[in-house]
Amino acid sequence: MPRKGEVPKRKVLLDPKFTDASAETRRRITKFINVVMRDGKKSVAEKIVYGSLDLVAERAKDDPIKVWERALSNVRPRVEVKSRRVGGSTYQVPVDVRPDRSLALGMRWMTGFARKRNEKTMVERLANEILDASQNRGASVKKREDVHKMADANRAFAHYRW
Repeated sequence: MPRKGEVPKRKVLLDPKFTDASAETRRRITKFINVVMRDGKKSVAEKIVYGSLDLVAERAKDDPIKVWERALSNVRPRVEVKSRRVGGSTYQVPVDVRPDRSLALGMRWMTGFARKRNEKTMVERLANEILDASQNRGASVKKREDVHKMADANRAFAHYRW
């Protein structure tokens, strides 16, 4: 991190495969591939994401990008809690989540819970997690619900927001 100034946000490149989608959607797909990627193996991550989107298209009988967008919107949190230390005690203060952080958390949760699933290949795991999330069920949606419940339970400390 630099001592002075802010680090500029890098623009993510457009996805080369889904050219019929909007530019923002194509950027999100590339970002999702980057989240799935491990150890710098981008071609492996691309195979996983594209394979799972093909599987989603086959199973859902719908546009895979629309299903994926719906899943992502179902997983993205709107509020979260942050620890705030006031007078010797720590409070869990509910705060609104910035849109870019919300997107990052949603993608991270989807890939994380897909990795923990019991299917044989990562392509199947990710496809099933996307399908579950698009229908408002699955582990990643439960995680979002838990975060929202935690924020709701700590609404009394909202006046400590900074």
